[in-house]
Amino acid sequence: MAGGKLTPRQKMINLMYLVFIAMLALNMSKEVLSAFGLMNEKFAGVNTSQTDQNSKLATLLEQKAGESPNFKQSFAMSKDVAKQSKELYDFIEDVKKKDILVDFEPDEKGVLPYEAMDKSNIDEKWFQGDGYSPRGKEIVAKIEAYKTSLKNLFGKDAKYQPLVLKIDKLFDLGDVKDGEGVIKKYLDYHYKGFPAIASVAKLTAMQNDIKSLENESYNIFLGASYKEAASMKNFQAIVALDKNVFFEGEKVTGKVVLGKYDANTVPTAFNGPGKIENGQAVISTTAGGIGEHPVKGTFTFMEDNEPVSIPFDGKYVVVPRPKTATVSADKMNVVYRGVDNPMTISFAGIPDSDVNAQGQGLKKVGGGKYIMNPGSGTEVTINVTGKLPTGNVTDKKVFRIKGIPSPTGKIRGEDAAKGPKSSLENSQVSAAMKGDVVVISDIKVKYQGINQVAKKVSPCTFEIL
Repeated sequence: MAGGKLTPRQKMINLMYLVFIAMLALNMSKEVLSAFGLMNEKFAGVNTSQTDQNSKLATLLEQKAGESPNFKQSFAMSKDVAKQSKELYDFIEDVKKKDILVDFEPDEKGVLPYEAMDKSNIDEKWFQGDGYSPRGKEIVAKIEAYKTSLKNLFGKDAKYQPLVLKIDKLFDLGDVKDGEGVIKKYLDYHYKGFPAIASVAKLTAMQNDIKSLENESYNIFLGASYKEAASMKNFQAIVALDKNVFFEGEKVTGKVVLGKYDANTVPTAFNGPGKIENGQAVISTTAGGIGEHPVKGTFTFMEDNEPVSIPFDGKYVVVPRPKTATVSADKMNVVYRGVDNPMTISFAGIPDSDVNAQGQGLKKVGGGKYIMNPGSGTEVTINVTGKLPTGNVTDKKVFRIKGIPSPTGKIRGEDAAKGPKSSLENSQVSAAMKGDVVVISDIKVKYQGINQVAKKVSPCTFEIL
């Protein structure tokens, strides 16, 4: 029931509920009844001091409204809060006097006979059958009217949403499930069958909730609550890059900003590709064509009964969906039988960990690098599969298999060397692998400035060393 740092008021409320539990265990002992009486006195004393403080805040608001037009609307709202709060506070006071305290006489010091207030005297006044009597319905209707009036006053203005949530929490009149799992109405659960002094104390506690809510309203009108709302602990660092896709070697640009995700700050309107969830826009759209696309729109909030629009402007880049794999031999255009042929295999836009390549004699050595040592045959096929969130993509490439070419004799590293006889005695003879020979044929020629058809051109060769 208690944890962390609690206000004196919250400690008092927690203590009151502990006394409720103790009351059941002690069968309404005189000490417990007196404890409820003292609790009621404590709440009444806090309410008196809270009334004085609220009056001072209201006077300060009136002064500021006279000094600056920025406070005129806040002052007008504070008067409405004061009016609604006083009406419910006075109504509850009337309920206490006419429905409960009418049956008990205080002593010469004005102290009620707490020990004699051990029986409920409102059951027949507030309840009728399984429901409420006209008086019970009146009490519930008054509280609901108070809630509705204040919530309409605060509207959807972002800075008042904590107050709206507090109203719903403090004055929740919904049905309650008791310890035995039975669903009971609000008044039934909280007041039916309770000692008269306990009911008085709970009503005085409700009056304290009214004063507390009124006080918090004034502080927000005066701007005191902005300190907590602006606390750095409520913010997060958000990385905002200029775009969402960059090419290798391209300069990455953007910024890191401070922002706050607040489920209580709900915009009144949103124009953009998505919808609002927990105070933020969840983008949901279909990617357009290849290239850069904007993501822009506006949030609209109500502040001081005026719409405030906050634009946003971002971008994303659409790249082609990979359709082919890159499969290449690192040093040669074909693969050679009997040797390790280094290869590089990748799928554009897919990480190496999600790429799988298979082929006869193919072995991965890491980082998109493979070694192939083909066996028999004249061709070998490499099949490549890339894993994408939307499904797999596949591709294949066929390589010719060739035997190792005949080596070429070299003397002093040359095909044909010249020199004196004595030089031959000291020369080194070696053998080197012959590169591929490319034959260029069917060469087409067209004369310029000559009105004549060119004859067939002989082929030429180029040896790759």
